[in-house]
Amino acid sequence: MSTSDPNKLITKADKLTKLSFTRWTADWKSATVLYEQAANAFRLAKDYEKAKTAYEKASKGQEMLSSPWDAAKHMESAAALAKELSNWREVADFYRRASELYIECGRPQPASDALAKGARALEDTVPEEAIQLYTDACTVLEEDEREQMAFDLYRAATNVYIKLEKYTDAASLMLKLGLAAEKSNAINSQFKAYLSAVIIYLYAHDFKQAEKCYNDISQVDAFLSSDQNRCASKLLAAYTDGDVEEIKRVAQSSTISHLDHVIIKLTRKLPTGDVSALKGETAEGEEAPLDENDLT
Repeated sequence: MSTSDPNKLITKADKLTKLSFTRWTADWKSATVLYEQAANAFRLAKDYEKAKTAYEKASKGQEMLSSPWDAAKHMESAAALAKELSNWREVADFYRRASELYIECGRPQPASDALAKGARALEDTVPEEAIQLYTDACTVLEEDEREQMAFDLYRAATNVYIKLEKYTDAASLMLKLGLAAEKSNAINSQFKAYLSAVIIYLYAHDFKQAEKCYNDISQVDAFLSSDQNRCASKLLAAYTDGDVEEIKRVAQSSTISHLDHVIIKLTRKLPTGDVSALKGETAEGEEAPLDENDLT
């Protein structure tokens, strides 16, 4: 049979996997080779729909042959073709399946990478799904105690949240990055994440949450002597004073310039609301001085 007709290869492979009165066992080894040949031929011919299906079948074949690594590779190929076809649901499903197969091999790094590829493919079209894939990719690494490998994934997911204007979620992810960095003894990354969380809350003009966040992270003793702490403290003080010029000055500091690009952009746009109102609220919150002549 000529290998130039991938349709015939698929037909023959399908017959090899189906049981009948004359075939009592499926010949997955022979069928998988044919599926792989067909997949490559369809892809070269740019018939992406048929190539995708052929790679799915080749992946199934490798599973049946107890080769999850090769099955995962074929599933990633199917996912890449689903992307070409703008079939976003399949993109997510195929990369998730590839990740599961890599886990079967005991290979958490490729498993995480597969999820991250899916996330990047979906960022612009299905951002919520992209965030979930990024988060799952982080979980895979953390379960293998490879937190440091998850830093960029947390940042990528945070960026998507910021694009969606979901600032509370974005700040929460930065705090999760801080926790992962703490476990990895990556102090600089930890403190940058803390400062970024405060900035995100300020950008959302949620001063109370920014202040609460700052109070929480200040429980970490080492953070108190850091440049990131001093920067966060100055920003909050400037907000409390209603000092727009000081906010803008701090936003131009070298500490800010070492943060992620997206966070730098947010900081340079501060303040995003009326900070003079905060000054008034702070003044009202202060207790009146004690009148020594008032004995009531």
